This record gives sequence, structure tokens and C-alpha cells, in this order.
Amino acid sequence: MWPFPKQKKKLGWLAFNYQPEGIGVAHVRRVASGKPLVSFCTVVEAGAVDAHVLERLAKDLHATQHCCTTLLKPSEYQMLLVEAPNAPPDEMKAAIRWRIKDMLDYHVDDATVDVLDIPPEKIVPVKNHSMYAIAARNHVIEQRQALFEAAKIPLSAIDIPEMAQRNISVLLEPEQRGLALLSFDDGGGLLTITFGGELYLARRLDITSRQLAESGEQKASYFERITLEMQRSFDYSDRQFPYITLAKMMIAPLPGVEGLREYLASNLYVPVEVLDLADAFDFSAVPALAQPERQAQCFTVLGAALRLEEKAL
Repeated sequence: MWPFPKQKKKLGWLAFNYQPEGIGVAHVRRVASGKPLVSFCTVVEAGAVDAHVLERLAKDLHATQHCCTTLLKPSEYQMLLVEAPNAPPDEMKAAIRWRIKDMLDYHVDDATVDVLDIPPEKIVPVKNHSMYAIAARNHVIEQRQALFEAAKIPLSAIDIPEMAQRNISVLLEPEQRGLALLSFDDGGGLLTITFGGELYLARRLDITSRQLAESGEQKASYFERITLEMQRSFDYSDRQFPYITLAKMMIAPLPGVEGLREYLASNLYVPVEVLDLADAFDFSAVPALAQPERQAQCFTVLGAALRLEEKAL
């Protein structure tokens, strides 16, 4: 979401993501025809904040030769749905800052803000439409920059998991149809709905991958809660975006995912499939990623490495 000054680099993005297992790292290069090529992807054991491990990775991967990005944690930013201001593009961010100033629990002057448009239906003119405002405290951005500077990694951008998941979803969208993608990690669940390469809906769930690994009645209750959240989200999407027809829902790689897929498929009106990331990426250089367990570990960082420059608003 937050790009920094550009420098000439090798093709593709090198992404870093702090996660419970350690530091996820991936390099992905888009090709003219065919699937994006994953040239490198791994998870290195590390503490929550470890510039020394980052620095070693930077040397091994020649990070200075690449455009590098990293992800904020969900607790480090807010993603706010607001009505798009009636403002020219060069004044949009200033207008958004004014609009969200009472939605933050800190002063808006202490916030770094970016915006993500939700395009309205093209064939039906509308006066008002929505957009997402992404706000993070200035010191969070500054601390992340300082961490990577200490590791001698030149960051080109800082992004968020919602956009990383969007990047994967758009590779799988059927033409003229929308796609729902659901993922889980130790921080919780994330549902996204994309259409035409754009993110229309992002919703967080407070159910983690560890909880879904449990057995017995508790697991059944999690399935029920997830199903209810999906039904509510799809109902909302149908009302807000009636021009989007969902082709299907996909669930990102997850241990024991088939049970969840079966439960959702029997309770939702859209087909439900388990995602194999090999359908979206070329893993020929990293064959270990054919394993669902590795895909689950690397899901978000692979999405981050698919980054495209967003259109300026």
C-alpha cells in the first residue's frame, strides 16, 4: 500500500513476512505468458523481531538487487470502509484523511494513510461509491523501515495481507465472474471477494488455523461460525455489488481443510473448492511447494511477492 521512491531493480518482488513459524521469504517474477514463476520461497526460523536473521537473508538473496516489500500485521493497521469523497484525484488522500479522522483512536496527523478504490458498476453511473482507507500509525511504519534499514534491505513498499490475498485471487478469477477466497493462519481468518482484478470485500474472522486443527464438538462450532460469517458476507456482497456473480469460493491450503470444505459446500449456494497454489504459480524452481503444508506456510508471502503497483488515486 505504501510505495517508496523507485530504483532500477531486477524483475519481480522479494517479499518478507514475519509469521509464527519465522520469517517467510519469497521471490516471484511475472512472465509474459503463463503462471508467475516462484524462483525462491522459504520460512526461516527467527524471533518476532530479528534484524540479524534479516541481514543474513539479505546477503544470501542479494536483496539490494530487488524491489523488496514486507507486510504489516493486522494489529498494526486499520482498514476502514468509507464513502468516496467528491474530490479530484490529487486531493483524494487529503479528503480521506479528513473523513476518517473520527474513526481512529489516535490523531489523524499521526497516521500514514493510503486508499484503495472499490470500482462501481461500469455500465450504471453512480454518484457515490465506497473505498477502503488503510491507516497505520506513523511510528509503526517508521519502526518497520528502521528494522529493514538495520538489516540493509532497501524496502520499496510496505503492504497488508488483504492485498497479498487479493493478488492470488485475481490469478484464479473466471472471466466476468467474482471469486471468494478464504484463508486461515495463527492470526485468524481472512475472506476476500475479488472481481475484474479488484478487491471488493475483505473481512476478518477471529478463528485461527490452530483452532481448526482441534477435534470434537468445538471444531463443529467453529465450522458453524465460519459458515454463518460466509453467508452474511455473501448476502452483503449481493446487496452492495449486485453486478458481481460469484463463480465459486476457494479455501487456501490448510491442514484438515477437506472437512471444512465439505461443511461449507453443504451450506453455501456457491461451489467450494480447496486451492492448490500450483494452479496459480509455476513451482518448477521450488518443487517442495507442491506440498500442501508448504503452501499453507507460504501462502501470504507468495501473495505479497505478486505485488503490482496500484493505480494512483
